[in-house]
Amino acid sequence: MSNFCNQRRAAASLIRRLNWSLVNPTPIARPRCFTTAEGHRPTLVHKRSLDILHDPWFNKGTAFSMTERDRLDLRGLLPPNIMSSEQQIERFMVDLKRLEVQARDGPSDPNALAKWRILNRLHDRNETMYYKVLIANIEEYAPIVYTPTVGLVCQNYSGLFRRPRGMYFSAEDRGEMMSMVYNWPADQVDMIVVTDGSRILGLGDLGVQGIGIAIGKLDLYVAAAGINPQRVLPVMIDVGTHNEKLLKDPLYLGLQQHRLDGDEYIAVIDEFMEAVFTRWPHVIVQFEDFQSKWAFKLLQRYRNTYRMFNDDVQGTAGVAIAGLLGAVRAQGRPMIDFPKQKIVVAGAGSAGIGVLNAARKTMARMLGNNETAFDSAKTQFWVVDANGLITEERENIDPEALPFARKIKEAGRQGLREGASLVEVVEQVKPDVLLGLSAVGGLFSKEVLEALKGSTSTRPAIFAMSNPTKNAECTPEDAFSVVGDNIIFASGSPFRDVDLGNGHVGHCNQGNNMYLFPGIGLGTLLSGSRIISDGMLQAAAERLAAYMTEEEVLKGIIYPTISKIRDITKEVAAAVVKEAVEEDLAEGYRDIDSRELKKICLSQEELLEYVQNNMWNPEYPTLVYKKD
Repeated sequence: MSNFCNQRRAAASLIRRLNWSLVNPTPIARPRCFTTAEGHRPTLVHKRSLDILHDPWFNKGTAFSMTERDRLDLRGLLPPNIMSSEQQIERFMVDLKRLEVQARDGPSDPNALAKWRILNRLHDRNETMYYKVLIANIEEYAPIVYTPTVGLVCQNYSGLFRRPRGMYFSAEDRGEMMSMVYNWPADQVDMIVVTDGSRILGLGDLGVQGIGIAIGKLDLYVAAAGINPQRVLPVMIDVGTHNEKLLKDPLYLGLQQHRLDGDEYIAVIDEFMEAVFTRWPHVIVQFEDFQSKWAFKLLQRYRNTYRMFNDDVQGTAGVAIAGLLGAVRAQGRPMIDFPKQKIVVAGAGSAGIGVLNAARKTMARMLGNNETAFDSAKTQFWVVDANGLITEERENIDPEALPFARKIKEAGRQGLREGASLVEVVEQVKPDVLLGLSAVGGLFSKEVLEALKGSTSTRPAIFAMSNPTKNAECTPEDAFSVVGDNIIFASGSPFRDVDLGNGHVGHCNQGNNMYLFPGIGLGTLLSGSRIISDGMLQAAAERLAAYMTEEEVLKGIIYPTISKIRDITKEVAAAVVKEAVEEDLAEGYRDIDSRELKKICLSQEELLEYVQNNMWNPEYPTLVYKKD
């Protein structure tokens, strides 16, 4: 009985939060002062002269002051003119525009990859300036360091590799990982992104070359969440590859053997997790691009023991939930009407199932958060995979997809059957939302989009969420031209808005995971939460959904511009911290204990200030030499 009461209270709390976030301004409270944890403190270094210039963590290039040049034995090793960081960036940007074409390795090398090369060289020389450039131009360069260009980088990583970044744990390192983690020079690591390279974006098994996705994700943790770059660690766990092309490539940098499986595979991941949490007990580990077969198993295996989450399963789900709630608002309805939405989902991999589970939980919480509500919520989804509509007649059905399999009699009443095509399902269901997480480019064909014109919704929504761009289920031009102007469109990769004529614009919303995962990581770090709970993830998604104004959503804008990513991350992180406190999971961060954190959470203004003050900014610190 007490559990039922707790569920009812949770549902009521959810409804209050949804309503409150839309109609109430931020409360005004007496401001408190917090000492910034990422402030302008002098940094002690144990190197001088050329060693400093060759270290990207400490190198300032021409920005070293004359005092520092004398103190660090740099006088004469740099041109005499001292430049500000602003002047350095201006000079770099001029060079970047000039070199973009020259850096291309022939006509087959896309311009985006040329930009990546130039930015990567800057990263190798001067980390502070690299992140200053990235933050100042985040809208232009996020697609370069992250999706879609990072997919191209991963495909070509063996040829692009110049300087090691991150750590590599392989199947041949079994029994050695506990000692290996001490080879990393940082005594404190806040954030790890780890992949096994088995399912990089929608590009398949790229083996050790998948390290590029971990590096790209951590660049965004630094740029968006202000995680200190000296406390992040990209990791590749190389257990082999099933990519025959890589197995035969003499230049491939990874293990040229087929992937480990079963207990052998689990043993490698177990050893890695034990090793990193032994050295860094408070680290947060984000799992990235693990194939579906392992994504759910590893998440369930570790999530109640370690501070970890899977971005493909939980991050994608959170961003999709925020977009789905935004689509409800764009119809002129309150978010609490979400459980009435009919949703056809194309794709039953880790991302698709993750979204389904999260959407079902969200609906159930809005309906009362009891067993009846949970059962009722699943009836709002129709799941279509490569073999068509999933029903209870499906043989060898994936256990994760089983809860969403339609009952045969129910499907028959709708004029559907096991294996019905996507076009048939859309025609018969007349959904409010068509959600694509299939990694099949062009899946939403003209026939599918024509069928969606029969939707019972006043403003149907199309989510073509697969990455990279070539895997998007359709383009915004296709969606608006076939279905009509009065739709909501969102995609996983960036597209340009569509000119509908007569001054009207078809907005293309990028449902990018970077709206959430930096805030989830930062909020977990600053709360000191022991785990990352469903409630914390839900709070993050709800805050993102409520970030847009009513005027914006009625125009069809359901996700904010990437240029606001630092502010978005701050808001999301604050929501995560607050939820961790409410669930009694928070243990505090640094000199702020759990009791003080509870007091901070009483004021939204103080909470946002707390988050802001603990976000790293790319400013050159004063360097002071100290002999070992």
